[in-house]
Amino acid sequence: MEKIDSTVIKAKDKSAVIKAKRKKWTKEDTELTILGLPTFIWFIAFSYLPMFGLVIAFKNYKISPGRGFIYSLLKSDWAGFKNFKFFLESNSFTMLLRNTVGYNIVFIILGIVIPVSLAIMISMIHSRKASKTYQTMLFFPHFMSWVVVSYFVYAFLSPDKGLLNQIMVFFGKEPIQWYMEAKYWPYILVFMNLWKTVGYSMVVYLASITGIDSTYYEAAMIDGATKWQQVKYITLPCLKPIIVMMFILSVGRIFYSDFGLFYQITQRVPSSLYNVASTFDTYIYNALRSGVTIGRTAAASLFQSVTCCIAILSANWVIKKIDEDSAII
Repeated sequence: MEKIDSTVIKAKDKSAVIKAKRKKWTKEDTELTILGLPTFIWFIAFSYLPMFGLVIAFKNYKISPGRGFIYSLLKSDWAGFKNFKFFLESNSFTMLLRNTVGYNIVFIILGIVIPVSLAIMISMIHSRKASKTYQTMLFFPHFMSWVVVSYFVYAFLSPDKGLLNQIMVFFGKEPIQWYMEAKYWPYILVFMNLWKTVGYSMVVYLASITGIDSTYYEAAMIDGATKWQQVKYITLPCLKPIIVMMFILSVGRIFYSDFGLFYQITQRVPSSLYNVASTFDTYIYNALRSGVTIGRTAAASLFQSVTCCIAILSANWVIKKIDEDSAII
């Protein structure tokens, strides 16, 4: 009994010493605090303080003559959930929800399958020069602005001098009024999104592949595994955590859309393409331009933020139920 008691006392004393050490502020803590202070200030100034503006979504905001923004905001009448009701009951809401979520589902699926496939193929290229060339070619569109890309797209699809129409006329076919034919644009938008984003995702997955221990592949080759078997039983399982993480982050923006893609590429969403190219983001922008009250557009933006938060938490919860180690929260 005495030996057991002494052991328990020693363990308690040891834990007390550890707790005391943890509570003591060290020089390293000071250095890390100073290092993280600029980021902390940035988030306070640009992420948390602007959240006060969410009050606009619940007010009938009106500018008071000769007064500033804060005064006008505080003095504006409360609208409650009327701004949200206006947005949710609008004639375009169902179409906007279908386009925004539908396109994003396609982007998420193809944005995982194609980059992963490309990353695996490039990782198997023996020539280092060829591998770097392909990576650069695929990654380059990521740095291009949608404004610049829209001019190139217009050069291809222009009704008069467009390259595609000239090729079609050369082969004896009738030219197509691309900006008047809505049926082609779901495919054009999906293609352009992949063209611009697939390179970045591919590099992320390729970096993960290069981090896989080469001894796994050497052991598999000794056992007579084919390339497909190596990919199936080594590469893909090792890529699983990063694939799941990218999937969850993508779901977190499922109610947002790339404004440049849907607004610039379509040449400001003409009426002929309204039903296939309009999303929540283009709707909010056009509403602001047409004079819709800022409270109603703020309500639409807040709706996007809340639904995206729910989406990412739900996706993480589902992943956690399936595989707890793969969840990010």
